[in-house]
Amino acid sequence: MKVFKTYIFIVLPIVLITIISCNGVDQSAAISISHNIISGKIKLDDTLKIKVNFLKTKNFKNNDLNDLMFDLKSNDNNYELKPSFYNKETNEYCFLLNEFTLGKKELKISLNNIYERLNFTVLNDVRPLIYNYEIINIFNRKRNNYTQGFEFYNDTLYESVGQYGKSKLIKVDFKNGKHLKELKLPAKYFAEGITILNNKIHLLTWKEKVGFIYNLDNFNQIKTFEYNESKEGWGFCNDGNSLYKSDGTEKIWMLDKETYEEQNFIEIYTNKNKVVGLNELEWIEGKIFANRYLFNGLAIINPKNGAVQGVINLSDLKNKVTQHENLDVINGVAYNPKRKTIFVTGKMWDKIFEIKILENE
Repeated sequence: MKVFKTYIFIVLPIVLITIISCNGVDQSAAISISHNIISGKIKLDDTLKIKVNFLKTKNFKNNDLNDLMFDLKSNDNNYELKPSFYNKETNEYCFLLNEFTLGKKELKISLNNIYERLNFTVLNDVRPLIYNYEIINIFNRKRNNYTQGFEFYNDTLYESVGQYGKSKLIKVDFKNGKHLKELKLPAKYFAEGITILNNKIHLLTWKEKVGFIYNLDNFNQIKTFEYNESKEGWGFCNDGNSLYKSDGTEKIWMLDKETYEEQNFIEIYTNKNKVVGLNELEWIEGKIFANRYLFNGLAIINPKNGAVQGVINLSDLKNKVTQHENLDVINGVAYNPKRKTIFVTGKMWDKIFEIKILENE
């Protein structure tokens, strides 16, 4: 017991000294902040207002405030954030958020070696619009396709089918469901989303963290690529310059079209919450249309900031297909630029629906 007490008296001062000197913070000075963030959230059209207070010491001078730094961590990127303006009446540093991406942020406010961190989430400022649709055509197909990726290219439909031991890439005549070309994947891979760019088919796998690139004409494999930052492989689309990839979370990753390196990501939010489970993706006239896994609809996403701008409720489509024990959720959205319509199907569905989105009134 005496040995234990002696150990406590020796160690305790060392621990206290370590805590006081942690991060090189001078404890003779202090910084505190006040702000207008409520419950850790602020909206895109708000102005972030921060008031910085200092405990002045004999070494502190008023002009030291000129050295105040604001460093923002956003989407794993760090950069210095300049205040939009300073309110002299309230002594607040003000930041306009309209150019921010949505999602989690960390702002480090520092003066020399003294700092505080402020964590917050930026939400969209308007709620999503709800869109209706009309069915233009219904096309029959086989009901045993566990649809993952779905995309038109030169008016021809391409599809990736999932599940271990059953995964494949197919070229489809959408008018009758006939498979024009087919490539089976090795049994260890679970095929996920596809996208076509520069006459090459890009295909993701689910948990294997590897993607395949195939020649569009003959389905010969050209190369593979890896993705190590994102969680898994889910949906895939492109805007002609960048590849966009979902991973089952609220994130959509941007990949370089030449190196396939994951360069950045956006986080998908509404005016209230983040949106997780983003699955099949489709680039349609400057927006990302995303199917949310286990939800019967499509989210219309602004790719610049991650805001969900609209929602298309497709819940009644599942009732229009043949009901059977293996029938699964909606998954498969393909835009036909020639017809300017959207083709929608689901896992193990025996129909493809050609729909047109109706203008919101």
